[in-house]
Amino acid sequence: IFSVSQEHLVREREEMVRNAKMESKTKSFNFAAYHDLETIYNFIDTLVANHSKLISKVNIGSTYENRSMYVLKFSTGGEQRPAIWIDAGIHAREWISHATAVWLADRIAKDFKENRAHVPSILSQMDIYLMIVANPDGYVFTHISSSPLSRFWCKSRSATSNPKCHGVDLNRNWDAEFGGPGASDDPCAEDYRGPSAQSEIEVKNIVKFIMSHGNFKSFMTLHSYMQLLMYPYGYIGIDAPDWPELHDVATKASKALNSWHGTVYKVGSIFHTIDQASGTSVDWAYLRGIKYSFAFALRDTGEYGFLLPADQIVSTARETWFALRYIMKYVCDHPY
Repeated sequence: IFSVSQEHLVREREEMVRNAKMESKTKSFNFAAYHDLETIYNFIDTLVANHSKLISKVNIGSTYENRSMYVLKFSTGGEQRPAIWIDAGIHAREWISHATAVWLADRIAKDFKENRAHVPSILSQMDIYLMIVANPDGYVFTHISSSPLSRFWCKSRSATSNPKCHGVDLNRNWDAEFGGPGASDDPCAEDYRGPSAQSEIEVKNIVKFIMSHGNFKSFMTLHSYMQLLMYPYGYIGIDAPDWPELHDVATKASKALNSWHGTVYKVGSIFHTIDQASGTSVDWAYLRGIKYSFAFALRDTGEYGFLLPADQIVSTARETWFALRYIMKYVCDHPY
């Protein structure tokens, strides 16, 4: 199934061990490396401490295994301002999404501080909420080195009706045509949707937070791999009402992304770009009136798949930032 050898797995583990030793010695954070959950959460605390006037850490609830779920709020003041949502890591094995989100958090803070790249302008109009790890339990499980296959774990870690099979595909559990084609009702399947819409505490926590805020104007989620920039719908093959505008925004964002390293992204609806998928977060957001809803599938197109080498993290993150920044600026310029 995976076009990556055991050799790449071993190399990834060795690189992480080597990097952890270096970071411990130098007391620095290496953005060109993958990190475990504890290190990412420590990074979050340091970032908030260093930029306390701009960033706050919001605990939106706990996971099935009782880990905290954190969202970073970037704000120049005010309550319930129009806002942009970005999350990463809802699928545990997609490590490049977490690593990209870590880099993005640092970059947004730096660009604001140094008054560059439209960030002060964006944050003068809107808040940005960034969730670096949307599936903490699953992410921790992918770091269990005793079982190489755990690295490819996708789902959460909740108990199911089958005692031999754990977890739900959190991106099939949203209340957006839940239970339709494009998700499985088999607890042992990789795309198991769960027993009911928003049955999973991780999804419940995010939904509750977004709905209680009530003023999100854009919802973006980072995945991997395949180099895609997608918009609704996933559950059905018809065009969304805002299809022409969403396609235009995604096309221009992908061109902005391409301008950095020449990386080519395919643009389209989830249904027509990947396949039919029900219960996805992007469809949920769009159906709740968050017009500018997009899903990114980051590098690569299959050479390394989920085991993208760490030396591609920064270039992946940087080009993704070009696209995200374009979308954020567009959202600011097109209030609704």
